[in-house]
Order: sequence, then structure tokens, then C-alpha cells
Amino acid sequence: MQLENITEVTEFILLGFSSQHKYRYVLFILFLLIYIISMVGNIGIISLIRTDSRLQTPMYFFLQNLAFVDVCYTSAITPKMMHNFIAENKSISFWGCAVQLLVYVTFATDDCYLLAAMAVDRYVAICHPLRYSTIMSQRVCIRLVAGSYVVGSINASVHTGFTFSLSFCRSNTINHFFCDGPPILALSCSSIETNIILLVVFVGFNLTFTVLVVIISYIYILTAILKISSAAGRKKAFSTCASHLTAVIVFYGTLSYMYLQPPSDNSQENMKVASVFYGIVIPMLNPLIYSLRNKEVKEAIKLMGKKIF
Repeated sequence: MQLENITEVTEFILLGFSSQHKYRYVLFILFLLIYIISMVGNIGIISLIRTDSRLQTPMYFFLQNLAFVDVCYTSAITPKMMHNFIAENKSISFWGCAVQLLVYVTFATDDCYLLAAMAVDRYVAICHPLRYSTIMSQRVCIRLVAGSYVVGSINASVHTGFTFSLSFCRSNTINHFFCDGPPILALSCSSIETNIILLVVFVGFNLTFTVLVVIISYIYILTAILKISSAAGRKKAFSTCASHLTAVIVFYGTLSYMYLQPPSDNSQENMKVASVFYGIVIPMLNPLIYSLRNKEVKEAIKLMGKKIF
């Protein structure tokens, strides 16, 4: 849709955390370390998969794209947040805010669909091992990844377009550390009923669909694993899913906390903390989860270390 800038607001102020000023240098150093670890870990995963021939499988193709998505959506919010910890001017331009929301929502949505695609991949690997290479062909994998990017782009474009076509004539202070949808809508003096409906429908569909895909896949996976007669066979089968299952529990556990907690006086601050974990900490954890719990990745890291040193 065509954006109509009928607002008197030309920039927004990101309020951040209530205790931000008191601990701003500590917070800056903390999140700088988290961001560096996240970048090194995810870029390292991407480089490792691209260079190691043993990791040229559908599972690692999805993992490579998951690492790329994590780099993109944490980079959309973390540098600006760190800047605001130590800067006196905590403003962000009107269109800068729109771009931040667009990029963040696009890649956060991609993350949901990539985790769902990885669950399907694990289902095929365990329940249909003889047909795995046929079902999860290169064409299918590319289509699944491309589909996640398309859905993420559509979702983000709709939300960003409808949000920034509103009129903002009240306060320009966003009660958050980045440009997120609900805190921005709270500043509008236009009717936001359509925006709320779109938010509920799109977020509800994306989360419900991807969660159902993950749950159904793991129901079949668990059933197949329990049918394996030997304990060693069950352990080996489950180990192929351990990293992905851990990432899913961390990711959707945080989302559940964000959207299912009852309203309270501290709900906005709790939402900020959950957003930090969801948008900044999880992208750091994913490379650690997949490297520490995955034998093939650990062996590839050791081999790369030997080549370097």
C-alpha cells in the first residue's frame, strides 16, 4: 500500500529501560560482548557449512540460513540499542524506525518458518530414512527457505505499511528500546482497529502454523523412536534432533512468555526483557546449541582449527 506521511512526527525517541541511565556503560559492554559472540558464532557456522563437504546436507542448509537470519534480525536492533545506552540523543528518524521494524519483523518471521522446516527435515530423516535424499531434495529445500523469506517479507510489509500510514500527533516517545509494532501503535491518534486485527491475524497464523508443524513432526518422530528396539538406536535417533529441539524450546518458550503473560503494571518492562532474550540472546545461543550438541559440527570445528593453527 502507498504510505501517506500525514504525521507531524518526524522522529521518535526510544525510551529504553527504566534503569538504563544508571547502568548504561555496564549494559553497553554486556550487549557488545553478546553481539560480538553472536556475530562470530553465526558467521562461523555459515563459513563452516560452506567450506566443509561433510555438512552439505539439507539439515545444515537450513542451519546455514537460520544463522543468516539470526545475524540479520539481531543486527536490526542491537547496534541502535547499544548506541542509545551511551548517547544523549536517543532519537531515530521516522523512516529509520520504519526500516528497523520492516527488517526485524521480516527475519523474525523467517526464523519461525525455518525452525518449522527443520522439524520437517528431522521427521523425514527419522521416519523415512531410505527416501530422505529423494524427499528432501535440493529443489525442495530451496523452495522451503525461499517460502520462509517470502512469507516474512509479506508479513513485515503489511505491518510496516499499515503502521506508518497512521497519523502520529501525540508523544513521539516509544516505550521500548527498538521500533516494535505495539509501542508505536500506542502513539497514534488515528484508529488502530485495523492494525490490531492484522497483528492478531498475522501473528496468530504464523505462530499457530509453525508451532503445529513442529509439534506434529515431533509426535511422529517420538513415535518412530519408541519403536526402535535397541537403546543405542533410540539414543542415536534422538541425538539427531537434540540440537533442533533445544533451539525450538528456547525460541517458542520465550515467545510464549511474551504473548501469554497476564497484563500487569510491570508487563511493559517484562516485555522488554523478553524482547532482549528473543531478539538478542537467542541469536547468540543458537550457534552454541548447534556446535556443542552436534557431533558433526564439533568435528568440523576441530578440523578447521587444525588447518588454521
